[in-house]
Amino acid sequence: MKTLRSVFLGFAVVTCAAAVHAEPVTLSGVKYEDAADVRGTKLQLNGAGVRHKAVFKVYAAGLYLQKKAGTTEEVLALPGAKRMSVTMLREVDSSELGKLFSRGMEDNMDKSSFSRLVPGVVRMSQIFSDHKKLNAGETFLIDWVPGTGTVVTVKGVVQGEPFKEPEFFNALLRIWLGPVPADWKLKDALLGKPGA
Repeated sequence: MKTLRSVFLGFAVVTCAAAVHAEPVTLSGVKYEDAADVRGTKLQLNGAGVRHKAVFKVYAAGLYLQKKAGTTEEVLALPGAKRMSVTMLREVDSSELGKLFSRGMEDNMDKSSFSRLVPGVVRMSQIFSDHKKLNAGETFLIDWVPGTGTVVTVKGVVQGEPFKEPEFFNALLRIWLGPVPADWKLKDALLGKPGA
């Protein structure tokens, strides 16, 4: 009887978790809808979480994909459009953020792969440096658009030409999902792991 009860409770928990994932998610006042449209392609929220640094909440992030993926490898291998949506929870020096992104990419790639992406990394850092700072509540999007490339949108404005190489978008995703992620709990949350 006890075994049957625990199986039923386990099933109920899994069912509730699945139902929760179909709903919008609100984190520290930032709402992530259960779906997003990227250039006419409907994506679903794979997971969302908060980036902490020491005791501070820095930003909330949500990952949108065409279908659910539970591992970094699955996310990177998925074809089609993808979106990383980041909303600041505190004021951040944008040039510092650009440097952290560069370091995050470098930490999660081998040297030769990283060296091939250096021009894009420099340009990405410049995009953020040009904004001086990002305030709480301001958002930037990193979209992979097949046939176009990586499109970066800061505060609702597209930033220059797309980055053409697919490797560049995957290198950016590895900042959060790679072997040395910016925040382990955030990585688990973006991958939709329960309890993250």
